[in-house]
Amino acid sequence: FMRDTERGRDTGRGRSRLPAGRPGPHCAMASYCTEEHSQPRSPSYHLFFKNVAGHYISPFHDIPLKVDSTVENGIPTKRARNDEYENLFNMVVEVPRWTNAKMEIATKEPLNPIKQDRKDGKLQYVANIFPHKGYIWNYGALPQTWEDPHRKDKSTDCCSKVLSCGEVIPVKILGILALIDQGETDWKIIAINVNDPEASKFHDIDDVKKYKPGYLEATLNWFRFYKVPEGKPENQFAFNAEFKNKAFALDVIKSTHECWKALLMKKCDGGAIKCTNVHISDSPFHCTQEEARSIVELVKHISNIICIIKLVSVGHIKK
Repeated sequence: FMRDTERGRDTGRGRSRLPAGRPGPHCAMASYCTEEHSQPRSPSYHLFFKNVAGHYISPFHDIPLKVDSTVENGIPTKRARNDEYENLFNMVVEVPRWTNAKMEIATKEPLNPIKQDRKDGKLQYVANIFPHKGYIWNYGALPQTWEDPHRKDKSTDCCSKVLSCGEVIPVKILGILALIDQGETDWKIIAINVNDPEASKFHDIDDVKKYKPGYLEATLNWFRFYKVPEGKPENQFAFNAEFKNKAFALDVIKSTHECWKALLMKKCDGGAIKCTNVHISDSPFHCTQEEARSIVELVKHISNIICIIKLVSVGHIKK
């Protein structure tokens, strides 16, 4: 899976969908569900997250970075009894493998739903980079991480299964790649789904080279050229385009988690980033369940108004 730590700016899956206008929950792991509003591939589409109690939450701020170390459905886990747990993190899937729509956590909106990226009013899609179709991995983000743009210095997985937008999965970190985006470091973390049948073989970046020959080269090639069809130059990389190991990646994750903590406690300037959250009670951006529900209801109301305007416009044209 390609996975980002959350950027300082907005950059920055085969489940059947419900008909437009009838939002319903999609199970995204035992503890989380998602709820769609409006029609996919439309500017008004939002994918909101709920916890196990059915309360709205932010996937950016309320889903923990680390996988629960002690229990799963009330039962002590094997992961809690070995050192491997220290390398287990939650990943929020934004873009399913082999798809083209640029879906991402909306960091500048309250509760940070997943939306399709827009530029100049147009929905954004990645081009197909031969011989691939769309994104060549399940792509997403590590929650509770943030790259502070004032500090100088959405990750890749070796899983073949196509996941769903909004799924929250446990992953094992393997390495990291430093892409340079508009003069800033855009970290891409290499990780593998813990539930992948081959997960036990992968412990560090060299295992990817050993058991998946050509995979890292394909990843590098994709990131180098994916913006070229838009008329942009090839992307550049730090460290001479070298994939760094697990230890290096864990240091980056730790640093971005500390930046996120400062962001949530209003100890740094987050610009337009929305920090509305439900679970971080000592954060000045904390909100109640009622306030979170009001945020979602407002989005639904605005989406309905947009739909009505479109219907009236279409009706007028037909006349």
